[in-house]
Amino acid sequence: MARDPDTIQREIEQARDALASTLDQLGTKANPKKLVNEAKAGARSTLDNPKVKFPLIGAGVLVVLLILKKLFS
Repeated sequence: MARDPDTIQREIEQARDALASTLDQLGTKANPKKLVNEAKAGARSTLDNPKVKFPLIGAGVLVVLLILKKLFS
C-alpha cells in the first residue's frame, strides 16, 4: 500500500517539530550557567546547615592553631 506523499510530508514535519522541541528542552536543561547556579545554590544551602557549618568552622580553627604552633615552636 502506497502512502500519500502529502501525508508523508506532514509526518516528516511533525517529527522535525518534535525533535526541535526536544532539542530546545535539552539545551535549556544543559545550559552551563544554569548548572553552575544550581550547584552554587546547593553548596550554599549545604553550608548554611548548622550541622555542617559549625564543624567546618571548628576544623578551620584547629588547622590555623596547628599552623601557628608549628610556626612559633
